[in-house]
Amino acid sequence: MCSFPMASLAAVRYGLVGLAVALLGSVQLQLLLAERLQRDRMSQLGAEVLFQVRLGELALDRLPPAALARLSGLPLRVGATVPSRAEPALRAEAGLLRRELCRDLAPCPQVLPLAGPRRGVWVELLAPLQPVWLWVPIPAVRPWPPDPWLLLLGVCLGGGMALLLYLWLEVQRPLRRLRQALVGVGGGRLPEAALPRQGTTAVRQLTDRFNTMVRQLLAADQERGVMLAGIAHDLKSPITRLRFRLSLADLSGNDLHQAEADLAALERITGQFLLFAGGADNEVAMEVPLEQLLAEQTGHLQHDDVVLDLEPLVRTVQPVALARAVSNLLDNARQYGAMPLRLVLRDSEPAGESFRIEIWDGGPGIAAERWQQALMPFQRLDASRGGSGHSGLGMAIAARVARNHGGGLERLEGDGGGGRRFGIALWGRSRTLEER
Repeated sequence: MCSFPMASLAAVRYGLVGLAVALLGSVQLQLLLAERLQRDRMSQLGAEVLFQVRLGELALDRLPPAALARLSGLPLRVGATVPSRAEPALRAEAGLLRRELCRDLAPCPQVLPLAGPRRGVWVELLAPLQPVWLWVPIPAVRPWPPDPWLLLLGVCLGGGMALLLYLWLEVQRPLRRLRQALVGVGGGRLPEAALPRQGTTAVRQLTDRFNTMVRQLLAADQERGVMLAGIAHDLKSPITRLRFRLSLADLSGNDLHQAEADLAALERITGQFLLFAGGADNEVAMEVPLEQLLAEQTGHLQHDDVVLDLEPLVRTVQPVALARAVSNLLDNARQYGAMPLRLVLRDSEPAGESFRIEIWDGGPGIAAERWQQALMPFQRLDASRGGSGHSGLGMAIAARVARNHGGGLERLEGDGGGGRRFGIALWGRSRTLEER
């Protein structure tokens, strides 16, 4: 019910814009046409006046001015001076007429304008005894109303301009904003605020549906985070009690080792739940040497199992979240790839604030058609990836940490050095003051 008045208001607004452009265009075209018509009229009038001037000068050699005026009907005036009063338009017309006469007459005659009820100019004739002036009437040109064809052209111009403004402001710009928001949602970045309701009725309806979808996604993400955080929190106490009771139980060495491994897997899953639920989103960003942070994540690996190629970089990051993301990627490469691994750190934009972390292994890696599936939470690409301590959140956590640093995850293929065939790159940049 509210869309019709808003649509009507928009139509009136753009209609007024079109009307203003039409009027301005018509006035401008009329002025240009009037100038052209003025030059053409003076050119035509110049030929007529030239004939009268030559005829009058020839006749004045034999007849007095009064007799010539009576016989030929030419409006002549005798005297050294004539009444003269000019206006801007008439002065310009007098100049154009004099220019036309001076092309064929020598010496060039004087042309004096006279404004008023009798609008015209006085043209001086060469007389043998006394000055004689020829009166040439020049009627004023009516600048309004404009020529009908010019008015039609102005209306078409104004209508076209109003239509272009309407398409740009009411259709193209809101749709482009909506497309950019959809691209962000597709990349996992939900807008913080609802899109403004602008544009045509159809565009407003699309915007409303998009805002509703975003609210539902935010609510679902919040509910999932609360659920995962609650599950992880509730599991901590039973795991701690089980570990304590396990230490008191009289189990064989093999059974005790397996039980402790199961508890460690539960703790790992619990930690991943907490991290994915947003436990690291509020971590304070700080400047850290990334090469040291990454080297610490390989401390549990054998010396021959990993090759470090780390460029010294100091960046403002969330160290705990970034370390957990790199640790998840290293664990995946160690468990599903082939040793040795290669850990690379580079500045992807020289002299910038970016960083690029690459982890290479010699395994077959993840197929390109299944890459997006691997980035989704709780997704395992095969049954073997459902082993102890894995919940399908490792890649999703790494992607989320990368997005929080303004970057993402990238699938790599090729020779990463030493025969390594598959790699994953985590890239990002220093977090700004607003993001901290």
